Amino acid sequence: MVKQTAGRDSLGEFAPKFAELNDDVLFGEVWSREDKLSLRDRSLVTICVFMGKGMVDSSLKYHILNAKNNGITKEEMAEIITHAAFYAGWPNAWAVFNMAKEVYSEDNNENLEKQHGGIFGMGEPNTAYANYFIGNSYLKPLTKPGSSVVSIANVTFEPKCRNNWHIHHATNGGGQILVCVEGEGWYQEEGKEARKLKPGDVVTIPANVKHWHGAANCWFSHLAIEVPGENTSNEWLEPVSDEEYNKL
Repeated sequence: MVKQTAGRDSLGEFAPKFAELNDDVLFGEVWSREDKLSLRDRSLVTICVFMGKGMVDSSLKYHILNAKNNGITKEEMAEIITHAAFYAGWPNAWAVFNMAKEVYSEDNNENLEKQHGGIFGMGEPNTAYANYFIGNSYLKPLTKPGSSVVSIANVTFEPKCRNNWHIHHATNGGGQILVCVEGEGWYQEEGKEARKLKPGDVVTIPANVKHWHGAANCWFSHLAIEVPGENTSNEWLEPVSDEEYNKL
């Protein structure tokens, strides 16, 4: 469910019913109907409507930022505005382009850190394991690597990023626990249907089970908790192909 508090924050005392309809109906019900239309597509439609009406204020900037978080790339946004310009008006396109440039120019690690990763932050590019991921991922260790305590790290995936099929081997104990903290993602074990993940979901991954996990068409973060065991090791396998992923 999409959670929104902007109505109550801005108009809760002056117009409580309007605030309720904005937060609970528009966003809580309409925007949450992902079985009918994805968040990405709803962002696209909303931006085009705002552009057609010439509404180029702070609310449109919010929706452009929301569209970026829902997986619309800078190149796709430029094409959307260009296409809509012929129907919504050239001056409107100029105004929206200036706003979109501002939003998409914030694609540096410092600003991404503020936007993604949930309460833990997204950390640094996960370069050490980049060969085992399709797309960019980010890693923020929450416990000291190599210490005697359980290893916990926040892993953040850009839209459509996923790791390869892999196995957490152990002769006793072992495995991994995922705690989802932001966005939407996927988890799949070999021979089973993929499972959609949302904040608050917990996945227990047994040792010696082939699986993969990653983002849906939006940013996604989960805590990765390594379960202690004997003779533990990770085996990285083949990538999750675009054909496999696009079926989800």
